[in-house]
Amino acid sequence: MLNNVEERKTVGTGIAVVVAVLLLLFFQNPVYRFQDWSEYAPLYLAAGVANVAICFSIFTQGWIYFSNQLSRQRLYTGMLFLFVLIFDLIHTLGAIGFPLFHWTLSMNESLWLLLLSKYAVALGILFTFSFRDRAVGTLYKRIILMISILGSCAAVTLFFMWQSRPVLINEQGMTMVKKAADTGILALLLLAVGMIIYKGHAEKPPSLLIIIRGLIFFILGQILFMKSSYITDVDHLLGLACGCIGSFLILRGGYRLSIQDPLDEQRKAEAQISYLAYHDDLTGLPNLRKLLLRLETFIEKGHGIEGLTVAVLNINRFKTINDSLGRDAGDCILQMASKRIVHEAKIWEEVYSMGGDEFAIILTDGGTSEQMVDRIESFLNLFNEPLQYELGDYHLSLSAGFAIYPEDGTAADQLVQNADTAVHDTKGEHRIRRYAPFMQLKAQERLIMETELRRGLERGEFFLEYQPLVWLQTSQVVGMEALVRWNHPVRGIVYPGEFITIAEDSGLIVPLGEWVLRQACQQNKQWQMAGYRPLCVSINLSLGQFIQPNLPERIAAILKEIQLEPQYVDLEITESMTLDKEAALDQLHRLKKLGIKISIDDFGTGYSSLHYLKNLPIDRLKIDRSFVNEILRDNKNAAIVSTIATMAHHLKLKVTAEGVETEDQLSFLRNQQCHEGQGYYFSRPIGARDFERSFLIQ
Repeated sequence: MLNNVEERKTVGTGIAVVVAVLLLLFFQNPVYRFQDWSEYAPLYLAAGVANVAICFSIFTQGWIYFSNQLSRQRLYTGMLFLFVLIFDLIHTLGAIGFPLFHWTLSMNESLWLLLLSKYAVALGILFTFSFRDRAVGTLYKRIILMISILGSCAAVTLFFMWQSRPVLINEQGMTMVKKAADTGILALLLLAVGMIIYKGHAEKPPSLLIIIRGLIFFILGQILFMKSSYITDVDHLLGLACGCIGSFLILRGGYRLSIQDPLDEQRKAEAQISYLAYHDDLTGLPNLRKLLLRLETFIEKGHGIEGLTVAVLNINRFKTINDSLGRDAGDCILQMASKRIVHEAKIWEEVYSMGGDEFAIILTDGGTSEQMVDRIESFLNLFNEPLQYELGDYHLSLSAGFAIYPEDGTAADQLVQNADTAVHDTKGEHRIRRYAPFMQLKAQERLIMETELRRGLERGEFFLEYQPLVWLQTSQVVGMEALVRWNHPVRGIVYPGEFITIAEDSGLIVPLGEWVLRQACQQNKQWQMAGYRPLCVSINLSLGQFIQPNLPERIAAILKEIQLEPQYVDLEITESMTLDKEAALDQLHRLKKLGIKISIDDFGTGYSSLHYLKNLPIDRLKIDRSFVNEILRDNKNAAIVSTIATMAHHLKLKVTAEGVETEDQLSFLRNQQCHEGQGYYFSRPIGARDFERSFLIQ
């Protein structure tokens, strides 16, 4: 397939020349021959002058203009046509009888000048484009120029000193010397075309294709010269015209190569840089920089923008998806999410990427705050249907914050920042919030807490509390869950709900989680060494810890150091950690090889496939407290708990109910054959000493 305009033009030129040659061979009519020199001379002069002018242009283009970008091919081509310029000028002036230094050229001398000029073109182009092009230095350029000028002068001098030139045309027509010389030129031109095609067949640069078209016209002109019997016939005139066209195409090719293509590449690079500066490279959406410019344009207009709204949409817990499935999968899901949002947007609504898992929308149709909430909610509802990636369905939930001009900000960056503050105030709970000033204080408070969290980890301000796990049929304590608390020097006791999310976002969850693991195992070992009945301690595992490749080795090292048997450790993971099924399955098998137990925490709140669940190497399902709390008031929740318990029995898994608070709940769970229970009915989380006194000392 011909994939560019210049390639099609080149092939078309070749076909046209072949057709022209066939027509010339089959329709040789004497009517087309001028016999009167006076009628032919002006056309001859015009063709010669045009060719000289074009040659001069090639020379100046190759040397004077854009000399700082000069390459070897440009330099050689310019110097070649300096030689051609001199010989064609002498040939043209001499052919019309113009005296050159009291010297009048004969027809034989004029033909020899034209012949040498054509040989120079054929040999010069063949030589020039046989080598790889490269830049040349100033000194090299000057040397080549001096060689060209001196060589041209020497060639002219030697030509006029050459007295015994063979005759090219006599009374019978062209001599064998002329025919052999013309055939040699034609062969060299064909060789030059073939060589350029071979060198540039991969890239097919437009400049070389134009030069090939020029050579094709040189070939046609040479064929006409070979048909010509006299210097005054139409074939000779048409040959000169084809030479002019060929030289002009060489000029165009050089211009394309040295001037137009570099400028086009520069403009293309500038356009690409501009695009990258104002667009997100992942989704292709306009980015934050473009959003700010657009808002500034709206604000500068001033009139009619009351009610202009900036909404920021955030994908809740996207980091979990990214960490579980990997960055490539996360990128693909982001692209699919962006397409849904763009498809929902109306013509006058503009969608932008804020980077990462956030998108912004400019709503210009005004309206009340309640109307804006309704419109933004339509974007959030787009994700009630899961996204399909590879062989799985992935449910996303979004939160949104918005700010309205001018009440919530009068500057572009202020509007965007306030909308972003509002979305972070939703805490990832699938809500929509309008900006309010107090949110800025909460954002600052969050930043302060992150700093204090880091400092608290260094200073040992964290401690563990333990909540018993009770075997429901006998009410015997069979284990305990270790829960982290923060003893803040100013705030007092801070519970996980206030700092775990900050720890996850800041990356502190990994060292904090390892501290919890070590501390819980150490305490369990101390109780065993004190002679108490061995119990299994349950420890929550964060996603940041779970995806660590060396997690099994780290746990094995801690257990070996503390000398705690692995069967007394139960690691709790959530369903969301198993989004990347293959990686999660591999990690769980590696953990099970250590001999520890594994539980699925908050079961029923995620999107685990039952087919996938039966293949997981787990020991226990922990029913989320949200189901247990409502089992006596909501038949659906009761049915869900009953179904989970039945399924767990069939899968040979233990089932633990979280959030048990009343006797009636306990009775229901016993009837459903739940193995274990955990909740305030049995005990709140308590410190290690209290746990020991309450549940270990008999």
